Amino acid sequence: MLAQERYARILDILKTKSPVTVTELTRALDTSESTIRRDLISLDEMGKLKKVHGGALAIESAFNISEDDVLTRSKLNVEEKMAIGEYAATLIKNDDFVFIDAGTTTECLIDYIASNSRATFVTNGIVHARKLVQKGLKAYVVAGQLKLATEAIVGAEGVLSMEKYNFSKCFMGSNGVSIKEGYSTPDAEEALIKRQAMNRSYMRYILADNSKFGKIHPVTFAAIEAACIITDRCDDDRYKDVTVVKEVLI
Repeated sequence: MLAQERYARILDILKTKSPVTVTELTRALDTSESTIRRDLISLDEMGKLKKVHGGALAIESAFNISEDDVLTRSKLNVEEKMAIGEYAATLIKNDDFVFIDAGTTTECLIDYIASNSRATFVTNGIVHARKLVQKGLKAYVVAGQLKLATEAIVGAEGVLSMEKYNFSKCFMGSNGVSIKEGYSTPDAEEALIKRQAMNRSYMRYILADNSKFGKIHPVTFAAIEAACIITDRCDDDRYKDVTVVKEVLI
């Protein structure tokens, strides 16, 4: 296979899977690791990808406009989300006043909160509120406009209803995690709620599986250094240089 053909195959693979390892590329292209490593160096120098230890990442240049509905997202990276949620639940103490953002990863967090927890919870997720109450936990729901696609309360009314709260911790979802563009989401109305929750929280956590890294959506709600990231895996050490990244074991 000619070099240009390998380059095209590598970039095609990165469109559907980022990061990708040298081993995975070696198998996919049926060539040697040394050849793949040289190809990655060349593509990195051309600005086509970002070479990292043991593999490569897609360049953070493509913006994501669309957003899948809750049902679709709930079926993606399930094991990763569960591991993230299980670890995040250990951070909640009895005297905490906690904001839990709407989203499928933050929903997994609720599954691991002890039913005898004396913490108080506020959420903009309709499903989240129901699950919290069903566990016998004390929960409040943000008031505002309901967005069907994400089953979340969004918008200016929701922001106003949160002005009285001072959270000890918040656990947030994010569609995109980028060093340059920070944490982002497709919806400006949803970003308002996320930004307010972050601003009113003493400790801030972003729950994001590995597929979120390098993704950029139209509206940034916080800078990358504004929160600790809890993830299953982060293969790009640049993130660890700018904020705290906790990788959980699956």
